[in-house]
Amino acid sequence: MIFESFPVGPLACNCTILGDEETREAIVIDPGDEVSRIAKRLTEQGLKLKQILVTHGHIDHVGGALKLKRLTGAPIFMNEADLPLVEMMDAQAAWLGVRPPETAPPDESLAEGQIVGLEHYPAQVLHTPGHTQGSVCLHFAPLKLLVAGDTLFAGSIGRTDLPGGNFEQIMASLHTRLLVLPDKTRVLPGHGPLTTIGEERALNPFLQISAAK
Repeated sequence: MIFESFPVGPLACNCTILGDEETREAIVIDPGDEVSRIAKRLTEQGLKLKQILVTHGHIDHVGGALKLKRLTGAPIFMNEADLPLVEMMDAQAAWLGVRPPETAPPDESLAEGQIVGLEHYPAQVLHTPGHTQGSVCLHFAPLKLLVAGDTLFAGSIGRTDLPGGNFEQIMASLHTRLLVLPDKTRVLPGHGPLTTIGEERALNPFLQISAAK
């Protein structure tokens, strides 16, 4: 298995490359920026991109998806509930003071329970609204890995004060979709360091507060 995750763009979104050493096929998750860097790594590893998976429609996660699609021919997958966010990309860019990237609707929506990824490294889509209405996490059960987007961070959770955010929804998503996973599940958030479900269950102050109510 080829697994690389590195921060891209001004908000340091964790972009992930997962590749199969046998088939030389790969997926990229959240290519928010620095597409030339992402494409270079694919080329250096001799990988053919099969899917571009986007956890939600914020600029720092989806901003480079269309450019990467044009370079590789790979389709874009994103939950259709975040289309309104894609359509307001100019406003999102203005919040950051950057030029708006060119975007387009995804080729396919990521739906709850859908299986995506590679044949030897499949992932189940978990629809986890709250940070945005279309937020999803990708659970690679055989790898004991959760790519959590901006739903769960080490010691924190996704903000809910932006368009499409809802605090009650994200708390429900965390408790019903993520905290039911095994404690040893590694969590790769949309920003910041790796953690585990067990660590967040025990130490995350947002989850502790909600559990005490």
